[in-house]
Amino acid sequence: MGGASGSLINLKLKIWRQKDGQSPGAFREYALSGVSTDSSFLEMLDMLNEQLQKKNESPVVFDHDCREGICGSCALVINGNPHGPETGTASCQLHMRKFHDGQTVVIEPFRARAFPVLKDLAVDRSAFDRIVQAGGFISVATGNARAVDANAIPIKKENADEAFQAAACIGCGACVAVCKNASAMLFTAAKFSHLALLPQGEIEAASRALSMVRQMDIEGFGNCTNTEACSAACPKEISQDHIARFNRHYFAATFGAK
Repeated sequence: MGGASGSLINLKLKIWRQKDGQSPGAFREYALSGVSTDSSFLEMLDMLNEQLQKKNESPVVFDHDCREGICGSCALVINGNPHGPETGTASCQLHMRKFHDGQTVVIEPFRARAFPVLKDLAVDRSAFDRIVQAGGFISVATGNARAVDANAIPIKKENADEAFQAAACIGCGACVAVCKNASAMLFTAAKFSHLALLPQGEIEAASRALSMVRQMDIEGFGNCTNTEACSAACPKEISQDHIARFNRHYFAATFGAK
């Protein structure tokens, strides 16, 4: 839990509670006192759940794993913002010093048809996995004398830097949650770019673009209208440039442009 050095604040929490994907949900209000401003947002939820369990009440279900801003599972909408009020920060790295004493904090799950609610704040984001399965990989023969070491192929530094930036995507889904159309374009474009920018992935760029867009449509994600809200909400601040690159490859593959 948070250290004793921080000041203590009292909060009013409005949290979405939903038994399962088939049941209707609603906001429930909780009063939480003595929250250290040094604690993280998820530690604050842990504190609430400890109190609920002492009262024999069902704890609030939410996804989390690494708590280091790496895995992307801590997907929460906090006061209307995916991951909360601090830019470039995942929910697990958000600290309670960003909130003030007596504040009302509204917490709800990511809202998208492709992200059905499992329970409370936890949603099913396996649609992202299926998009990656559709094209987020490279095909290469290995285990024989013809296989070439990856570091034997020279790569422009700017390409390597952009590929690395795209690969920083943690697949949290904030881009989907903030988009008015629930588009998965930023996620998909990032997964496309970090391969297409490198020689090993460039070969299958056309088929990859077609397959990933086809799977996005199957999953029920909406269209991109370039409002750039996705990049603003992204905890890794993935650039819109990747969407532009993805679109160029997709249209070239669709219409046979060279």
